[in-house]
Amino acid sequence: MLARRRGGHRRHDHDTAELNITAFMNLMVILVPFLLITAVFSRLAILELNLPGSSTEAVDPQDQAFQLEVIVRSDKIEVGDRNQGLLGIYPNSEEGEYDYEALSGKLSELKDRYPEKTDASILLESDIEYNTLVQVMDRVRIEEEIDEDSIVRNDLFPDISIGDAPVLPGA
Repeated sequence: MLARRRGGHRRHDHDTAELNITAFMNLMVILVPFLLITAVFSRLAILELNLPGSSTEAVDPQDQAFQLEVIVRSDKIEVGDRNQGLLGIYPNSEEGEYDYEALSGKLSELKDRYPEKTDASILLESDIEYNTLVQVMDRVRIEEEIDEDSIVRNDLFPDISIGDAPVLPGA
């Protein structure tokens, strides 16, 4: 009834608008292969790390096995057993560089003594640089030996846990 009052029934013809997606398709033709090609070249190396267990847990006396701890401090690296104490202290050089070679030697010696052991804890002070953490992790995980013009990599302690270093008394 309303249409009749306004002067009769009018018919509106609207042309359906076409969506032009040619430019979008051209973009996709270039973008998709580019993304696929670059995805092949960007690889990420992921290490699975575990946090050290809580010290409030009940410890079975028979489970007092060797538990390797590498403590990285601003002036030295300490290698020890959680149950027995320190096994070696490796102070920084006069230039402030860590002694990674001495650390590798000690870890190789410990691996010879405990061949079935695969886990280790790396404990860091709060101001240790990320590069130092990576260097220590690499030394704890693998050892490299030169054998007749080739490099042989052997696993040392590949199951790594990271955490905070205990605070020194008086610090």
